[in-house]
Amino acid sequence: MDRIPCMSRIRQQIERHWPPRWLYATYERQLLGKLDRDRLPKHVAVLADGNRRWARLNAPDQPLVAGYRAGAAKLKEFVDWCDEAGIQVVTLWVLSTDNLQRSGDEELAPLLDVIRGLVDELAATRRWNVQAVGDLDLLPDDMADSLRAASEATEDVEGMHVNVAVSYGGRHELRDAVRSLLREKAGEGCSLEEVADTLDIDEISGHLYTKGQPDPDLIIRTSGEQRLSGFLLWQSAHSEYYFCEALWPDFRRTDFIRALRTYTQRERRFGR
Repeated sequence: MDRIPCMSRIRQQIERHWPPRWLYATYERQLLGKLDRDRLPKHVAVLADGNRRWARLNAPDQPLVAGYRAGAAKLKEFVDWCDEAGIQVVTLWVLSTDNLQRSGDEELAPLLDVIRGLVDELAATRRWNVQAVGDLDLLPDDMADSLRAASEATEDVEGMHVNVAVSYGGRHELRDAVRSLLREKAGEGCSLEEVADTLDIDEISGHLYTKGQPDPDLIIRTSGEQRLSGFLLWQSAHSEYYFCEALWPDFRRTDFIRALRTYTQRERRFGR
């Protein structure tokens, strides 16, 4: 009667360790080698969704922060993958303004600690220019100061640019861009009527959190959700999307390469 549980445990072990890592690595190299490098995206953005669901499934006896930690570890891997593929800009959405307002202190505080640790670790490598983008004024002062310090510490780093979207909302970004633009015009002595008559699209782009950066070519969202949820509303006008069923901590390098391959096979029309 003990054979069924025993066989079940054996099957679980086989599924966990098969295929072996070396075989997967070989497969990943083959996939990567077949990509058309000239057609790869310059800017990849990711909605790393599914951390809480992953925690409930894989660590049911632990607090939800276990999922956030697993998600942060995967984000660090993801940044490495992007760097190896020659991506120029990466944007990681780790906390929305909606999440910030809905989450209770008992859930938010551990999440903010995980995010701070992630940004500090990315900055400490001195491999990438790390920039926190979002409405940082909504965060606790010490958290906002820490994120700004990490951004300033890597301003001189030449390498891939890594945006970490914290306390980010697309509508908040557009509001802040318009406010910044109006302040600039007011400082130049322009009236509201003059601004309304002369306002140009590029002027708004120049006041976004990501000003000076190329718009995202490819946006990836995990966990099976197929919506943008306000992510990069302005910048994503001509982006390509890739939706993956895997929960974020289960997202594999193979999945990433498949997303890149799908992107290279699409014909981008840019609204034409």
